[in-house]
Order: sequence, then C-alpha cells, then structure tokens
Amino acid sequence: MNTIEGLFKEWQAVQPINEKLQRLMDQSFMIDFNYNSNHLEGNTLTYGQTKLLLLFGKIRGDALIRDCEEMKAHNVGLEMMKIEALDKERPLSESFIRELNHIILAGDFYKVSRNGDYRYKIHTGIYKTRPNSVITPTGEIFDYASPEETPALMADLVGWYNNEERATVLSPAELAALFHYRFIRIHPFEDGNGRIARLLTNYIFCRHGYPMIVIPAADRKKYIDILGICDILTGKLPFDGANATVEQIRPFVTFISDYLERKLKYVMQLVKGEVDDISETAIEQQKDPVLPENVSVNVRVNVSVKDNILNIIGQFPSITVKELAKMLLVSERTIYRCLNDLKTENKIKRLGSDKTGYRIVNEV
Repeated sequence: MNTIEGLFKEWQAVQPINEKLQRLMDQSFMIDFNYNSNHLEGNTLTYGQTKLLLLFGKIRGDALIRDCEEMKAHNVGLEMMKIEALDKERPLSESFIRELNHIILAGDFYKVSRNGDYRYKIHTGIYKTRPNSVITPTGEIFDYASPEETPALMADLVGWYNNEERATVLSPAELAALFHYRFIRIHPFEDGNGRIARLLTNYIFCRHGYPMIVIPAADRKKYIDILGICDILTGKLPFDGANATVEQIRPFVTFISDYLERKLKYVMQLVKGEVDDISETAIEQQKDPVLPENVSVNVRVNVSVKDNILNIIGQFPSITVKELAKMLLVSERTIYRCLNDLKTENKIKRLGSDKTGYRIVNEV
C-alpha cells in the first residue's frame, strides 16, 4: 500500500469530522484555492483583499473591478464544481465544462492586444474561435489545439475520462494529473484554461472522496517548469499532448501526488489537533490583514459583550483581541476577561498556539 492509499484510508475512517472543524476547513480552502488559482493567472487582489471580498463582500485599497468580479465568479464556479462532483449519477460533460468557463469569467469581456493596438472580445462558455498559441521564453511559438481541432479533442477527452473513471485502473492522482495535462494541451477556451484545469483536477479528487488540493501561487515557476518538461516528453504536436500517457507525464503525476499526499497529512493533523495553521497559502502572501473596520459582522445592540464575542468568533475564528476590542468599542482588558469567562463556561476553546491559532465556539 502506498502512502497516499494509507492516508486516504485514515481519512475515510474519521468521516464525518466535527461539523465546526469541517466548516473552518471549507472556509479556509475556499479562500486559499480562489486566491492561489487566480493569482497564478495574474489576478492582482492580495490575500487579505480576497479574504475580505469572499467572506464579507467588501474590498479595501486599490483593486481592479475585473479582478474582483472574477474572484467572486471563481468562487461560484468552485461551489458549482463541488455540487457536480458529488452527483455520482451524472458523468462529466462538455456542457458542464463550458458552463464552468462562462461562470468563472463572469461573462464576455474585452482584452487589449499585447502591443496595445486593438482590443478584442473574449467569448466565454464556448470553444475558442481563434488560435491561442503562446510564445515561449526562448522565442518559439508553442501551439495548442487549433479552433478546428478543439471540438473533437474535447469530445475525446471527456469520453476518455468517463471511461477511465469506470475502469478504475488509474489512481485518482494519476487520473487528475493526466486530465489536467491533456486539457491544458488542448487549451479549449480563449481564457480561463488554467483555472478550469485546476477546478477539474479537484472535481476528480472530490468525486473520489479525497480532500481537494491547492497549488500555491508561490510554486508557480515549479508548476510551469514541470508542465514544460512534460511537453518535451510528449512532443509539440497538440494531438500528442491531448493523448499523452501517464508515463509521458510522470513528472506532473508526481507533482500532483505530492500535493495530494501533503493535503492528506495536513487534514489528518487538523483532525487530531496537531497543527495550528489552517491556511495553505504561503505566510508571506498572507501578510495583508483583514482590518476590523472593513469587516461587516452582526454586532447586536442590547446584547452582552460576551454574546457579541461568541457571534463574531463564530463568523471569524482568527480574529484578534485587539480587533474585537476595536469592533465592540471596549478595552482589550474587557475582551480578555470575557474570553476567559467564555472558556470557563465551556462556550469557546482555542485551537493551536497563541501566535497562529484560532478560537471556535463549542457545540451546545
């Protein structure tokens, strides 16, 4: 039994996990996945802005409207993907993939050409109508599938996936990595291909009962380099890439497997209370705090400070004493006293260290 299989059996054995911990894990993944997958494609929102936007519908500082729209839309796509993945009676379909592309890009929009001479319209939710080849760092042209080839290659890809899923010969990590790679070599849409590839990678993991993974923006170079190595192994022709084998893309299979193994270890440590940090995003990228004056929480009047603290912690577990004091217009000493009372009354508990941990409200 390999490490991933053993860890997966452990993960299955602890299901279902505590409802509150599951909610925290889901919330953390939502922020981390949306931030990193969009950041890999050049979205300019910081981690703090992403967190503020997705949790509270607010934004602070300079932010492009398009980046905000796409971040929110990408989160809708994530939720849509999870619903689709859990419907085991419904096979993967091209119509779902096209709809997912339309959703995450928030409808049609215009882009400016590289030389700035003209703008052109990006049509979402339909396969590309113009070539989307790229120029490599060495100045070579790298071709994806042509618009004429794309419909047939996508039909083959989806048919292949559904057959492989039924056959259960490939492991979920192999299946996810190979689907991701083949999809990227087709590059079926005018925009959003990388984001769709990562969403569908997690569609496969979610469908097979595995926790979903985050490819950190901090690992972008490694991610691109390994895909480039696989391009050399499979050949430059789009047809060859769209029909790659597991052995040809073994470096990428290992890359995805490493993230899956890391995620399985991480969730098991969380369940056992052995780790403090619930985020999968690099610490340096998280250094953009959500300030309390920008957070819209339900602070009720004519309610005790302790009850308001319970309410806020339920929505924002990682909030600090200083932020609570500012939000509730009381001293930090008062907050500390109320937190101690709530702990004594077994209404809250702290998970992790004083520096990186967070508080949760105990179930009644």
